[in-house]
Amino acid sequence: MTDLRQERTFFGQPRVLANLFGVELWERFSFYGMQGILLIYLYYEASRGGLGINQDTATSIVGAYGGSVYLATVVGAWLADRLFGPERVLFFSAILVMCGHLCLALIPGLAGVAAGLILIALGSGGVKATATAIVGTLYEPDDERRDAGFSLFYLGINLGALVGPLLTGLLQKEEGFHWGFGLAAVGMAIGLLQYSIGRRGLTGKAREVANPLPRARRPWIIVVAAAVVVVVAALAFAGLIPAAHLSTVVVVLSIVAAIAYFGLIITSSKVDATERRRVYAFIPMFIASAAFWSLYQQQFTVVTVYSDKRLDRDLFGWTMPVSWVQSINPVFIIVLSGVFAAIWSWLGRRQPSTPVKFAAGTIVMGVAFLLFLPFSGTGPGGVPLLGLTGIILVFTIAELLLSPVGLSLSTKLAPKAFQTQMVALFFLSVALGTAMSGTLATYYSEDHEVAYFGILGAIAVVLGLILLAISRPLSRLMGGVR
Repeated sequence: MTDLRQERTFFGQPRVLANLFGVELWERFSFYGMQGILLIYLYYEASRGGLGINQDTATSIVGAYGGSVYLATVVGAWLADRLFGPERVLFFSAILVMCGHLCLALIPGLAGVAAGLILIALGSGGVKATATAIVGTLYEPDDERRDAGFSLFYLGINLGALVGPLLTGLLQKEEGFHWGFGLAAVGMAIGLLQYSIGRRGLTGKAREVANPLPRARRPWIIVVAAAVVVVVAALAFAGLIPAAHLSTVVVVLSIVAAIAYFGLIITSSKVDATERRRVYAFIPMFIASAAFWSLYQQQFTVVTVYSDKRLDRDLFGWTMPVSWVQSINPVFIIVLSGVFAAIWSWLGRRQPSTPVKFAAGTIVMGVAFLLFLPFSGTGPGGVPLLGLTGIILVFTIAELLLSPVGLSLSTKLAPKAFQTQMVALFFLSVALGTAMSGTLATYYSEDHEVAYFGILGAIAVVLGLILLAISRPLSRLMGGVR
């Protein structure tokens, strides 16, 4: 097997990293391109091409969908670790994503929304869990290029996140929502083609089933999975899962899944004492991550509503599409991710520990919310674009301190028998935070902006300070992993 550590043809990183962030680039193009117009599609009235759903219900749906994407990483990770291996799950998950976008593009009304979002959530969850885990297999645990490699991987992802909302938003504005959704499907098809050509280069751990499920237990898994689908469908048809509370349902499911997963890993006989201590160390950072994402993911709920109703989007007499605001963050990511990668590489062993990076990311995210306060009280369309751009810059700095570092950490702390599933645990924190962003958004209104942004921002700052205070004990629990 080729020693990937000796390959330095992709910005000093293993060459195969390029193919992995290529498929993620196109998956993110389709994901963020669709999500950039999803909320306004739900609450815009029919005369503007939308479905006319109540705004609070619409934000709950978006939060539930976003949380479900990351909740589905548990399913994708389990399939990778127990049945098929990461590489195969990645490929077939990408097919599900494309089919979901086609449903949104071709099926009108709520039926298209339901079918499309379910397929995209399941597919994107599988892509995210496995792609990240495969990147982790390219490095040894003590390889100091690791965080830099994940930052570059993040850069590739954000190229898609930048272009997606720009093109789908423009097409939606000029031709209609379904054309925008159709473009997202085309983007995912391009990603599938690119990945199909290069997937043979992924060997070894990328195709390995880490903890194979005994064949005798597989029929039971099929029965349980079918039962879950039947129960959820029955509850939905009976009206017992109202759309207005979908995000809260996903919050509860994420908490239950996280507790169950931590318990499963910690009590497993396949986890040794050192690995168990590292999992314990991950718990406070899981909590901080969930708090971070509950604020950060409001870019797709509160910030979208804010951009639609409060932001001055006039550019020399032309009104900028609402979705274009969501391309501001990827621009900063593209500019700054290389800077952060260079900083971590330059510092080497002198760089801050992961708990300190997590604490800093949480604090900075809280500060970003506090920066909304000076603009409270301005009328409709009175918030300058430059002001919101500055706030999103702070969002980005917080993201780069926590998100790629969190992905890297989940692979470094993962017990051998739970490699992909540990990545899924990190994404469970994102699921919890994203679903919470939909629930919290129902409390937002223009009349209560000071309380909304002030309280949430202050809570995040306090949580970050607590994590900073316990960073040294956490580092000791991590057993040499930085």
